Amino acid sequence: MELRAQLQDCVGELDGLERSLERSLGVMRGKLEAAINVQRRYEADAAHELRTPVAGLRAQLEEAQLNRAEIDLDSLLERALSDVNRLQAIIEDLHLLCELQEAARLVEPVPVDLAEVARAQVPRCAGRHEVKVKAEPGLVVSSVPARLGRLLAELLDNAQRHARFLVRVEIRRAGDLGELVVSDDGPGIPAHERERVFGRFTRLDDARCRDRGGTGLGLAIVRNIAEMYGGSVHAEEAAGGGAALVVRLPLAHPAAPG
Repeated sequence: MELRAQLQDCVGELDGLERSLERSLGVMRGKLEAAINVQRRYEADAAHELRTPVAGLRAQLEEAQLNRAEIDLDSLLERALSDVNRLQAIIEDLHLLCELQEAARLVEPVPVDLAEVARAQVPRCAGRHEVKVKAEPGLVVSSVPARLGRLLAELLDNAQRHARFLVRVEIRRAGDLGELVVSDDGPGIPAHERERVFGRFTRLDDARCRDRGGTGLGLAIVRNIAEMYGGSVHAEEAAGGGAALVVRLPLAHPAAPG
């Protein structure tokens, strides 16, 4: 009787273990399917974004072939090069997104002063609008300088495309975090869209449309770089209107408790 009871207990434990495994496998299967669906949507979006300039380029060349005597060669070359440049920009951004995770494993982070990144990067990203910088010195994070430079360049490019007159860069301390804020005085981002703008190839309304010069991947690159070094990024309303994109990174030398 005692042996039978022990066997029954073992059977009961095995049944419980089997149900637990089935639940775990179900959860894992659901996560895998969700990841696959995300990847498929991303691949479809990438294919569409690449197809559009290719179609435009083909149409221009076919028209030139049919009307050689009437074609304005200078205009054709200008339009064709514009499409090629867009293709190249999309491909380079896609390649960067693919290599970021690999780079995180291969490139050792070093101490980087956020104010120095701003001083180096802002002059390289001159645009139509004035850029004002307010940077608290001595805010050091663990990162790769070139990656932080690219992050700031993407934020500045985004702000320049949507600003009316002015772009602001502010670097400040927020507890044990360093904040890098890039804001513009443009139309801003609706509250319900502020998370979605960091997705790949996100389309918003005409006020902040990626077709105004971006590849649609810039803010996805920003998020990838920030998260690579333990940080985050979010969008909020800038003081006086417009959009403010806020990157937060852990400080390498956090403030001592008071």
